[in-house]
Amino acid sequence: MKPTHHPEGSADRKGKVREYIEAFTVALLIALIVRTLVIQAFKIPSSSMEDTLLIGDHIFVNKFLYGYHIPFTKGRVLRFRAPRRGDILVFVFPEDKSKDFIKRAIGVPGDTVEVREKRVFVNGQLLEENYVRFADGDTIDGFIRARDNLPPVKVPSGKLFVMGDNRDRSYDSRFWGFVDMDAVIGKAMFIYFSVDWNRDVRWTEVWRYPEIVRWGRIGHLLH
Repeated sequence: MKPTHHPEGSADRKGKVREYIEAFTVALLIALIVRTLVIQAFKIPSSSMEDTLLIGDHIFVNKFLYGYHIPFTKGRVLRFRAPRRGDILVFVFPEDKSKDFIKRAIGVPGDTVEVREKRVFVNGQLLEENYVRFADGDTIDGFIRARDNLPPVKVPSGKLFVMGDNRDRSYDSRFWGFVDMDAVIGKAMFIYFSVDWNRDVRWTEVWRYPEIVRWGRIGHLLH
């Protein structure tokens, strides 16, 4: 009978493969935890928040600031603070749960919001908005009339009134009502990458790719 031979090299290779698998699994779990509880990346697909956010901006969203919503319950746990006026929020769109929207919080619970000739009043006071843009148009996406006037509405408990910075191109609370606090995913933090796909650069011109990057927007804090 021949003695059984166990090559040391084979055992070492198996050990290294196991180590790689374990390291990858741990890294994946950490990434999932971070994405679920800490921060999440989003891409801006529309012009509704121009000029604060441009199409092609990639942002990080703080998911722990407002706490966590436990499914099938009301309220949030481990909350540092509630959303404030002026916060840029990412939330689940009330009319289509498969979509995430990004808008600015204009009214919080208890506030009365009114729009007069495109000017926003909160609790009777004109809101100072140096971030607002008006596109001088009367349609949004070609079929929804912009709403320049809105009678006073009071924000209920547990709700938010939100609007896009590009007022003539934003589909927001003026049209479909309030956002539930529990639908808020988090607060937009900063732009980590930005690409201008309108630049005349062909996909085959790899050496020109840096031209489509908006380098000056990278790292820009959102407020």
